[in-house]
Amino acid sequence: MTNPDLADVIRVLDGFYPPHTAAGWDQVGLVTGDPQQSVGRVHFAVDPTQAVIEEARDAGADLLVTHHPLLLRGVHSVATTTAKGMAITTAVVADLALYCAHTNADVASPGVNDALAAACGLPVDSPALADEDGQPIGRVGDLATPTTLGEFAQSLAAALPAAPAGLRVGGVATADVRRVAVLGGAGDDRFDAVRSSGADVYVTADLRHHPALEAREEARGAAPYLIDAGHWATESLWLAHAADRLRAALADEGYDVQTEVSQLRTDPWDFLVPTGGREHTERRSSDAP
Repeated sequence: MTNPDLADVIRVLDGFYPPHTAAGWDQVGLVTGDPQQSVGRVHFAVDPTQAVIEEARDAGADLLVTHHPLLLRGVHSVATTTAKGMAITTAVVADLALYCAHTNADVASPGVNDALAAACGLPVDSPALADEDGQPIGRVGDLATPTTLGEFAQSLAAALPAAPAGLRVGGVATADVRRVAVLGGAGDDRFDAVRSSGADVYVTADLRHHPALEAREEARGAAPYLIDAGHWATESLWLAHAADRLRAALADEGYDVQTEVSQLRTDPWDFLVPTGGREHTERRSSDAP
């Protein structure tokens, strides 16, 4: 078996995550690299940080596939005096190609949201929660066995990679949970869809104070409850399956490629310090007893 060219690998990845399914504001696809270069090792990660790029380089990778784009917004310099410039320069000097599958991996099936749904215990055929630009996003489905919000949160925490902030949960631990809505990454703009779905709990990330508080107030202390599971954690679950799928697809074409998943946590938070000021009542007046 021989190594494929980068163009062959990109063809397969584009088949898994068609670029035209990405959101209109997104920037996906090949960022650096020569389509004719040989690819023997592919590294997968959520974020193209400097540390991840160096990890891929040191592992001997020819291609780094990340979920988040490096160049989502315009830049006017790639000098090493900037973080993005250093990242691009490091990749180019190492002959390391970079490919990003972002919202096109979110809406794909299997994709980012399928991996999160599986971690929540939802069926593999769970339908989409909503749509964006005509593409399905998120998942919603029923657990095989009802549980409580506290037990569900503990089960989800065990299925996610370790991160300092853990899970933030809005709701009473003893509340009943069966129907679950999920959206990997930032999802506090989908509360209407969550309510319409009849979900008992919504698992997502990056829940801002005002949208989350308003959602809990609208619920009058009842469902849908909220779990903020972290942006990096909710999206990193997809990496292993994406790596295995790429390796298998290329092997079916007679190509030999090694894949690996980054061991680096790119969550920006490093440790958590509980606050110790004046205590307040934990439950709001609108929360169910």
